[in-house]
Amino acid sequence: MKVAAVDLFCGAGGLSYGLQKAGISVVAGIDHDPDCKYPYEQNIDGDFVRADIQALAQDPEPIAQMYPWDTDLKVLAACAPCQPYSTMGHSKESGHEDHQKWGLLNEVSRIAEYVDPDVVVTENVLQVKQEDGVYDAFIESLESQDYHINSDENKNVYCPEYGIPQNRKRWVVMASKRGPLSLPEPPIHDEDNYPTVRDTIDHLPPVQAGEVSDENDVHRARSLSEKNLERIDNMEPGGDWTLWEEEGLNHLLADCHRKASGRTYKAPYSRMRPDDPSPTITTQFYNYGSGRFGHYDTDQNRALSLLEGALLQTFPEDYEFYEEWEDVGVSNLGRMIGNAVPPKLGEYMGKAILSHVGEAVPSVEPTVADD
Repeated sequence: MKVAAVDLFCGAGGLSYGLQKAGISVVAGIDHDPDCKYPYEQNIDGDFVRADIQALAQDPEPIAQMYPWDTDLKVLAACAPCQPYSTMGHSKESGHEDHQKWGLLNEVSRIAEYVDPDVVVTENVLQVKQEDGVYDAFIESLESQDYHINSDENKNVYCPEYGIPQNRKRWVVMASKRGPLSLPEPPIHDEDNYPTVRDTIDHLPPVQAGEVSDENDVHRARSLSEKNLERIDNMEPGGDWTLWEEEGLNHLLADCHRKASGRTYKAPYSRMRPDDPSPTITTQFYNYGSGRFGHYDTDQNRALSLLEGALLQTFPEDYEFYEEWEDVGVSNLGRMIGNAVPPKLGEYMGKAILSHVGEAVPSVEPTVADD
């Protein structure tokens, strides 16, 4: 069978890369962010189309035309931005620009109804199903179009169980007009076998804050202020700001930790635990103060490098994110990496689709912890 996919909100290509690795032909990725063009075109065989999904939803014919005429099974992937639903996002009342994206699942419904794909897949944060009825309306729309939808238990994905080395929880919808479609059962059930930070990044050469590796220039760490250098120098892997309080280093406390309301926020300015999965890789993972993103090696006083964040997202080490560093910069590349669907999760989604239609597929390549 010829199975072809179009990836809405494709970003730097995490989902597309996974689907392609599974054996699905990804013919196009659509995103409004021009920074995504280079990584998408360098790593994915399909075309990058810069466009606004909201505008395309008013006339989805160009999307319908992206599928080759001889396609046997059309897949529409649509991982709408998660910021409106994430607990780390701003409140709706804040007027933050992210929340202009609140209703994008409605646009996906309109596109699916017009394009009539055989399979629709989406990935988002768990909170997507709790907000304003947008998610419920999306599911009702798919059901009205005669899609079979995977169970809520199957939608609820804990990434370490799929060999992804971060404590990322996601909600994955798999919908098909060909019959029931579900993600495969996770291959890892024992937390002792979860892939870890050390498994994933320990082989990389050491770099310090503000340095770039000679071996791979994506392996670069952001510089730190003098106070943050002192903070991380006095931080143990898995520890938190209370260590400074215990040692009488109160001058290192952040303003939020000086207030009763902020004492429960233990992640900022902490180091990762090397033998656990990492925290969820966010768009700010390269910032030491944005979460538990300090490197576990006490000889490397810095936050994660951009390459380390990409590896924890399961991008391959040789993924091409930019042509010239000046074209992208830290914040743009961090955003692309943090926003991506982990490629390994995309590969599991692709394998499920191919198995669903009777195509013989190899197993997903194991991680160290799968052995």
